[in-house]
Amino acid sequence: MGITARNIAGGFLDMPSNLETPPPPQRSTIYDADGNVVAEIFDQNRELVALEDISEEMVHAILAIEDSSFYEHGGLDISGTLRAAIRTMGGDTEGASSITQQYVKNVQIEAATSQEELEEARETTIARKIRELRYAIALEQRMTKDEILEGYLNIAYFSDGAYGVESAAQHYFQKPASELEVHEAATIAGLVRYPYLYNPRFFPEQSVERRNVVIDRMSSVGYITESEAEEAKQEELEVDLETPPNGCVPSDQPFFCDYVVQEIEKNERYGPNETERARWLRTAGLDIHTTLDPQTQEAGQEAVDKWVPRENESRKVAAQVILEPGTGRVLGMMQSRNFGPDEGNIGETSINFTTGSDRGGSTGFQAGSTFKAITLAAALDQGKPFSTSFNSPGSTTVSGQRSCNGGTLPPWSLSNAGESNGGHHNMLSGTQQSSNTYFAQLQASVGLCETIEMAETLGLQRADGTKFTENENTLANNSFTLGSEEVAPIDLAGAYATFASGGQLCEPQPIDRIEDRQAGTTIEVEPECEQVIDEEVADGVSFLLTQTFKSGGTASGLGIGRPAAGKTGSTDGTAAAWFAGFTPQMAGSVFVGDPRGPQQYPLRNVSFGGRSYGQVYGGTVPGPIWQETFQGAHEGLEEESLASPPSQYGSTSSGGGSGGGPDGDASPTSDDQSVPNVVGQDESEAVANLEGAGYRVNVSGTSVASAHPGGTVAAVNPDPGTTLPEGATVNVFLSEGGGGTAAGPGGLPTVQPALPTDPREGSF
Repeated sequence: MGITARNIAGGFLDMPSNLETPPPPQRSTIYDADGNVVAEIFDQNRELVALEDISEEMVHAILAIEDSSFYEHGGLDISGTLRAAIRTMGGDTEGASSITQQYVKNVQIEAATSQEELEEARETTIARKIRELRYAIALEQRMTKDEILEGYLNIAYFSDGAYGVESAAQHYFQKPASELEVHEAATIAGLVRYPYLYNPRFFPEQSVERRNVVIDRMSSVGYITESEAEEAKQEELEVDLETPPNGCVPSDQPFFCDYVVQEIEKNERYGPNETERARWLRTAGLDIHTTLDPQTQEAGQEAVDKWVPRENESRKVAAQVILEPGTGRVLGMMQSRNFGPDEGNIGETSINFTTGSDRGGSTGFQAGSTFKAITLAAALDQGKPFSTSFNSPGSTTVSGQRSCNGGTLPPWSLSNAGESNGGHHNMLSGTQQSSNTYFAQLQASVGLCETIEMAETLGLQRADGTKFTENENTLANNSFTLGSEEVAPIDLAGAYATFASGGQLCEPQPIDRIEDRQAGTTIEVEPECEQVIDEEVADGVSFLLTQTFKSGGTASGLGIGRPAAGKTGSTDGTAAAWFAGFTPQMAGSVFVGDPRGPQQYPLRNVSFGGRSYGQVYGGTVPGPIWQETFQGAHEGLEEESLASPPSQYGSTSSGGGSGGGPDGDASPTSDDQSVPNVVGQDESEAVANLEGAGYRVNVSGTSVASAHPGGTVAAVNPDPGTTLPEGATVNVFLSEGGGGTAAGPGGLPTVQPALPTDPREGSF
């Protein structure tokens, strides 16, 4: 017997005793830029708390029922352990363990990284008990009793998804652990032995009985008097169950929340593989401080919900994203859908339509005429002046374009969406009126492949993650300038932000910093920006995109009361509608369409938001969403000016050029004349005077608000007094009458209609 005892003792002491005790898993919190909670993410609902912040009643309750001699023994209760060994042989491993031993078991369970390790930590064997004893003895030698008790109270499971005493106190009684009273502390302490059996949600009678056992035990060991015990047992069981919302579904900003989660799980800067990054997010107790600006988010969400309500019967959706030029910080991300897994429910989706498939989004939507800004950038990058002009009739055919694989493409026949933008156009007037036939010729002059490469330079790619130049369909895509490629709104916003920032392309960044409470470290997320185009090119495109807000432009009436640039966009057959625009402080894009398939469910003869539309264009719904968002988002911000147009691109007159050489380049000549002021004249008289001055005349089918009598001229474009060459086109807009807003200088209305329906942004 002596030899056997010696061998057992020697073997026991030779067992590994170095138990790592890392902080237990706890919930991570996502904050917006103002410090408001966006969401909490966790595998276990746990919030760590110091022993000094736990009420004395709670400490006494757990000691009384679990290990009343905790502060006296050296890590194990000998008599209790012997009883436990006998019970273990009968298959019962619960009970009779010291708090130190229970802490060891919980640490081993939480530290398990495989199913095998987890089963080993929970196995019903004497071997497991012996391992716990060895670890417990060693633990008592390197940790104080208070440290062990604090660790135990933070790691123990208290049923109903509550891990740790602080989470249990908040979950059951809506108060911190520091404020728990005797009957509340006893209720929580009683859950440790059999968490499910004593769960007050499902078994209130058993929970009360167990609570009273704990209270009696507290009295018998002298923590409370008998009268205090009786008084505590008379208290009613009044639990007010509240579990912190876990994940993005219950968040007020669910799609931004999901984007942050996707960013952490997919970005290699946060860990070596996706599995480890996901575990880090859900267990490390991270404080994730994001870039989300509450003012911008609120303004944008109100706008998309107003114009395209979430549960509209037409099932259309509006999605919008706002970035900060020069940093890529994501200031807002919103769409008119509730976050949920059932796509069959009207107004519910788990897809973030603002992002690409690499961040849990969609495969994108055709961007329409917003891509014309890409062609402008390619043209200016080649040194073409603003006066680059072409005869741009209502319909035309472009031949000789070459794809990026060197092949010649077949002739491309196209037309404008309306007759109002036919005529001779240069970059300014072509952009202002979004002439398809002008931009088709400009793309041919620049080169199709060069235009595609400019798009990729600006960070654009297909939303499925492939580059345009990698896609066989793109290699033969005549209509690239008209936005025939499916992209994500966040990438389009990034390209427009590049124009706003003077040519700096920045990776979209939703996170400012992450504080890792377990590791005691902070990850500062710096902007990832690169100068991808010359500043002069970016400033030139910026100036051209301001033309759309002028009278007669496709964004007329969509100004925000401060310098801004933007572009409407519609696609073939009105499958989708867009608006992209920026100020020096913000750049954003808005998409409106049908996620079931824009081509199959186009924006024609639809109703939502209390309005009916024969067709939805970029200026009719996406434009007002952008306008109202940017007005609200910019409240309180100092007004900043956009860059001036670079002088190297020549005249900033919006009139058409004179034709010029093979590329259509032209400069003003001494034969140019000024547009006469015909505002207020009858249509026939105005046409005669303009034609007499040597101009072509186009009378728009869209009337505008004006103080002039109905049918008379309310405005002309270009403005009266603008210098134009003979043969250029002047657009005439007639008054709709009814005593509209008085005209300003030059006869242009000082206030344009709030909801322009002019389809001149075109479609391919």
